[in-house]
Amino acid sequence: MVHEITDHTFEKEVMQENHQTVLAVFSAPWCGPCRAQAPILEQFAAENADIKVCKINTDLSEAAAVTFAVRGVPALFTVKNGQVVNKAAGVQSLDALKKMTDL
Repeated sequence: MVHEITDHTFEKEVMQENHQTVLAVFSAPWCGPCRAQAPILEQFAAENADIKVCKINTDLSEAAAVTFAVRGVPALFTVKNGQVVNKAAGVQSLDALKKMTDL
């Protein structure tokens, strides 16, 4: 399951998550590469229940994007215990997502 996160829930759902690794994905509805990334994220989330996949719409959640200095979308960050441990930009394959979150 991909969780839709906003500025209001970002701190709790991403930064304060201490039980699961979080894959935070910043995207926008107008972004073609973000739309291409969406089904890959859904498949990754379905196959990796131990990873919390969070999608953040940068158009609606600018503060969260500023927190991670997002300059373009899609931007993906692996967060463990409130710390960014991996990041990538652009569309990522299923294998790349697994490597990003294999801690």
